[in-house]
Amino acid sequence: MEKLTLSELQDYQAEKFTKRIAFKKGDSVVFVLNFMPGQELPTHTHPNTDVFILALQGGGAVTVDGATSPLVQGEVLHLEGAEAFSYRNNGTEPASLYVMLTKVPSPEYAQNI
Repeated sequence: MEKLTLSELQDYQAEKFTKRIAFKKGDSVVFVLNFMPGQELPTHTHPNTDVFILALQGGGAVTVDGATSPLVQGEVLHLEGAEAFSYRNNGTEPASLYVMLTKVPSPEYAQNI
């Protein structure tokens, strides 16, 4: 068994959002994205991958294939790899997203940034 605490994965930096890898097993990776207010994840896709996102803390807006909707703490969403999406912390508090990718599209997706 492997066990982590959220505090190990929630790392907020003023200059850019952070990504902290929790687990990398086989073709899957689990990580936490951390955003200060105003920070955003640019539009991108995860080809041939299912993406599962849990809004752990805070809120923001998620844009999927050009349609924007709120994403608030406690909500969960599933994206197919071909769907282009982005996220922006448009709130006043830090926000964290718990993300799981099944079948990592390339090694760069499973690295801290």
